[in-house]
Amino acid sequence: MPVSVDKAVIARYEKFGKKFEILVDPEKAVEFKSGKNIAIEEILAVEDVFEDAKKGLRACREDLKKVFGNENIVEIAKIIIKHGSIQITAEQRRKMLEERKKLIATIISKQGINPQTNTPHTVERILNAMELAKVQIDIYKPVEEQIDSVLNAIQKIIPIRFEKTELEIKIPSIYSGKCYGVIKNIGKIKSEQWLSDGSLLCVIEIPAGLKVDVFDKLNKLTNGEVVINEKR
Repeated sequence: MPVSVDKAVIARYEKFGKKFEILVDPEKAVEFKSGKNIAIEEILAVEDVFEDAKKGLRACREDLKKVFGNENIVEIAKIIIKHGSIQITAEQRRKMLEERKKLIATIISKQGINPQTNTPHTVERILNAMELAKVQIDIYKPVEEQIDSVLNAIQKIIPIRFEKTELEIKIPSIYSGKCYGVIKNIGKIKSEQWLSDGSLLCVIEIPAGLKVDVFDKLNKLTNGEVVINEKR
């Protein structure tokens, strides 16, 4: 579905004293910025780069080439969204925060247990614990990367435990650089080894319930070339 210009917001990037703006779908732009794989064409309301979007003033070609090295709208939009600011409203921010809080609480409810009863906590109880612990959620950070910090915070409020598992992961050299940061944020690296061919072999510890998410994410980043084995 095309992005409505009326509902679009401005994503802004500044460099070398120059300002560059694009019109984007607020929710999809935030999701893209947080690492979700979304086609830029689904985010842009107008396939153009502006000096001032409100006035309709387009950025000049010379400035685009100087700052971005090309005039490709898709590639430029990726940089603006990833490294610039998204001008969402207070209400849009509130809505996104609530959605992410509920998603995190749902994940914890499915993956964590009350060690006193060996039963899961309800989503409502986890949300209440997050409120009491004054948990801060970052709308620009992937949800899975915030699970551990939220869990650590609410453990002071309610008894909760995650079952852990270890994964041995081998990343081909062509993908090892971009995957390393993802792996580091997803779980605790127990060991790592850079092989002679440039590939990365490591063992990470993660909550058992995140295993499928890790498989999906790394397979997408490596076009299915990652090798993952669960250690017993």
